[in-house]
Amino acid sequence: MHLFEYECKKIFQEHAIPVPKGSVADSSREAVKIAENLGGPVVVKAQILIGGRGKLGGVKFAEDPKEAGEKAAELIGSYVGNIKVERVLVEEKIDFRDEFYIGITIDRSAKRPVALVSRFGGMNIEQMALETPDRVHKHYIIPISGLNEEESLNLTKKMRLEGEELIQVSYILKRLWEITRKYDGELIEINPLVKTVYGKFLALDAKLVIDDNALFRHPEFKTHQSPLTSDLEAKALAEGLSYVQLDGDIGVIGNGAGLTMATMDLLSLYGGEPADFLDLGGGATRDNVSAALKILLSNEKVKVVLINVLGGITRCDEVAMGIINSYSVSSSRVPLVVRMVGTNETEGRKLLKKIGIETFGDMEAAAQRAVELSRRF
Repeated sequence: MHLFEYECKKIFQEHAIPVPKGSVADSSREAVKIAENLGGPVVVKAQILIGGRGKLGGVKFAEDPKEAGEKAAELIGSYVGNIKVERVLVEEKIDFRDEFYIGITIDRSAKRPVALVSRFGGMNIEQMALETPDRVHKHYIIPISGLNEEESLNLTKKMRLEGEELIQVSYILKRLWEITRKYDGELIEINPLVKTVYGKFLALDAKLVIDDNALFRHPEFKTHQSPLTSDLEAKALAEGLSYVQLDGDIGVIGNGAGLTMATMDLLSLYGGEPADFLDLGGGATRDNVSAALKILLSNEKVKVVLINVLGGITRCDEVAMGIINSYSVSSSRVPLVVRMVGTNETEGRKLLKKIGIETFGDMEAAAQRAVELSRRF
């Protein structure tokens, strides 16, 4: 789960990490009030989950409350990087001398968290690490013992900081580790961390990604507004389905992440383009299947739907009933190709045959058929 910048900064404040003064607004009127309370020039920032907002026009500056309202009105309801802006963060404009980067992520190959720092902030850290690796310094963290004061100081020294500045940044880095542990973070970063003209450090931007598998430990995010970029993804999330919308024209439904990805690979092998990844998971019911198919048929790009089911805990006749329930009430005439093997497959195929839906026992043949049908439209 990705959090919006204003949500991250609220957590930062709760953990004594300095951030600019500001508040979130979902209307121009609110933006004016916030700017009036702040006094002086402000920054109006679109709250969307996309990198490079500034280059895309998602960050605007205002000298007074009236202009802040105007800038907010320009952003709210508009699209930045194809993402609709629902709210903006209005913050005091900060005069700063230097930009830095600090963050913590998970190194999958090393199987442990790693703290990253750089003297050079405001840049794409991944690109910088590839092109100029000497600019990015890292320290692997032992999860049980965590990031202690000595380790934090030694790492931040590599940012060419000393004295009070070193202590400030080391403190912030340790706080980032505390947040990572508390919120099951996969990634937390401040880019840029700026040094103001008064010598104080502030998190000018903030990012926090929480492990979805740990959300049961964080009931405070149960009603969190999904930051997904697609309405269909939001609907799938509400139904408890794992769904990622893609750019192709063949809808894909499978039961199990591995099987669904293998299905997508087969489509690509035979020249097709998957329109999504949708995993029903184990033990799917007819209601799950019906909801999944309804979501796929809502995608105007989809020309064909390929359903691939390997029945074990999941019953093929139950899947067939879900398909029938959804397809019978849908106005869409998008053709369906179904491959089902396993528990109650004979019963499932008979049910689908009655309504004229083609079924296969062979996965490759089903994928080829789906690609063939997609080319007819």
